[in-house]
Amino acid sequence: MNDGGAAVASPVNSSRESKNGTSRRNMLRGLAATPVAVKGICPPWAKGLEQLHSHHEDEPAKLVRTKEGRNESRFRYQRAEQWMASLETGFLTELRFAREALHHVGFVTQQALCAYLLDMGFADAWNARHIKQDIAKALAYANASGFPHDCPDMARLAAVLSPYWKWGYHYDPWDKGRPDAGGFVPGTIVPLARTLLDRVHDLTGHPRPKGWHRERQETRS
Repeated sequence: MNDGGAAVASPVNSSRESKNGTSRRNMLRGLAATPVAVKGICPPWAKGLEQLHSHHEDEPAKLVRTKEGRNESRFRYQRAEQWMASLETGFLTELRFAREALHHVGFVTQQALCAYLLDMGFADAWNARHIKQDIAKALAYANASGFPHDCPDMARLAAVLSPYWKWGYHYDPWDKGRPDAGGFVPGTIVPLARTLLDRVHDLTGHPRPKGWHRERQETRS
């Protein structure tokens, strides 16, 4: 397994985030009442989603925001935060835990991105059928539906993680079939996961889990 590092890219500029936030709010207003086929929504986003559907041969998604979807989105986001806490408290910060950290971060990012997609109106059943544990695919669909998270290192990490179940297996050092960590180590993947999770929090507006401030303070002390 490689032991090199990956630099964290600079965040998206605030003006672009403001513009994307406004367009996202406008789109959500049209998804709150009835199911809307991708072709019937904001043209720039619809085109990107249609291209992804075609590329992956996925069933076209119908976006509709519901109370149930919003609740499930909040649950997924808060569960991602809870799992993230063990990474930030140093549980998996040693190099020897790189494989475990990748599997752990894979779950965190999958839950976070699904939380965003659910909030956008993607059905949970559609996510389960078409996204599964493919982090790169989840990120692509999120970016195509108003996320967007223009971070090259996160895109590269998503490709390394996908599908994240592969990092849950034990691989012998001489096993040529073991997955390549792409130079990522816990010290570089944790900040990337935190930035992604914070963006999901900002865009969905979901509250942090109870005790989150206390846990963060304990982590920094």
